[in-house]
Amino acid sequence: MKIAIIGAGSMGSIYGGFLAEAGNEVYFIDVYKEHVDNINKHGLYIEDPNGIRYIKGIKATTNAEEVGVVDLAIVFVKSTITDIAVQQNKSIIGENTTVLTLQNGLGNIEKISAVVPVEQIIAGTTSHGSSMLGPGKVRHAGHGDTVIGELDGSITDRINLIAKTFKEAKLDPVTVSDNVMGVIWDKLLVNLGINAVTALTGLKNGQILDYPETEWIAVEAVKEGVKIAEAKGIKLGYPNAVEHFKEVAKNTGENISSMLADILNGRKTEIMNISGAIVREGEKYNIDTPVNKVLTNLVLMKEKM
Repeated sequence: MKIAIIGAGSMGSIYGGFLAEAGNEVYFIDVYKEHVDNINKHGLYIEDPNGIRYIKGIKATTNAEEVGVVDLAIVFVKSTITDIAVQQNKSIIGENTTVLTLQNGLGNIEKISAVVPVEQIIAGTTSHGSSMLGPGKVRHAGHGDTVIGELDGSITDRINLIAKTFKEAKLDPVTVSDNVMGVIWDKLLVNLGINAVTALTGLKNGQILDYPETEWIAVEAVKEGVKIAEAKGIKLGYPNAVEHFKEVAKNTGENISSMLADILNGRKTEIMNISGAIVREGEKYNIDTPVNKVLTNLVLMKEKM
């Protein structure tokens, strides 16, 4: 399969690396020229608990025109620039190209559909752990679930083929869902509890539950998200979203959240597509979301410091 990774940061590099290792024709498209140059020169360096390896054969570029039309485009850019990235790289998307978003937060499907016909879009979530070590180098902290699905819940040949391709690339466990929007919201609710609180306090994921003050804030943020999900008619995969958030926080206890990593590295966060998205949705449905509104504004202020 000819596959392009739009946004070859840590997570995009992990997926692209595994897919290339399995024999797929993989292209990385990224604006980080040093990263691109190092991969083309040396291959992709992946460090994981089992050791270190270099994956050769990946073609990396800053210019999508060099790639041509692909079978599958996986979008891994920050949700803040989804529409820009897809628009700038639309030369790789033909009428038979499937576009998969595995990004965090809400709004990515809508942004992609402004450029690509919605019937070509599929979505999902990933729980793999990864981080950048430097240009051309990533750390794979551990395997996690990959869940993908058609937006309308149907089980199609293409979704099964992509799942098979992921499994052959040892990206297991891989699941095809008939309720992918529910899966996206399940992850969003976890992110509501973890991301902003850790970004503001500097705590690791599990430490949120060590203090009654931060646990209360996180729980209330999740509860507000559940109210919005119910108003939208979203069918959640977990009957108790608060307990699910706590379970994930414990299981990833030593992790630094992506939003905290962004704050520590002086980068713009995805707050407007996580807590901020809940605030926007609340305004549509006339539902108060005071905790998420405070968290959103505090993180936006933190970005300016």
